[in-house]
Amino acid sequence: MPREIRLPKYRPPTAPGELLAQEFLEPLGLTLTAFAKHIGIGRDRLSEVVHGRRRVTPDTAMRLSLALRTTVQFWLNAQMATDLYEAQRAADSAALKKIKPISPSSAA
Repeated sequence: MPREIRLPKYRPPTAPGELLAQEFLEPLGLTLTAFAKHIGIGRDRLSEVVHGRRRVTPDTAMRLSLALRTTVQFWLNAQMATDLYEAQRAADSAALKKIKPISPSSAA
């Protein structure tokens, strides 16, 4: 059974691009250009991920996981946490409060 994504309570989750830059590229002394070339994508695409203007796709997650010895799920979970956090803040809370669980008797 998949685990629920846990979001921080008092701050936004760390975006995958920020994780990539601060936890991997900087400590390894890698430039965006060199790393983008290493994983076979354009520098612009990688820069947009790092700066939060582009999402980490499954393709990008696979490339990052292979190069950095992480899991694909690590990158996709970071992206999903960011997406969920943003969606929760953008959602029409009044409309969401009107939604009630469907009971088995009313599902038919």
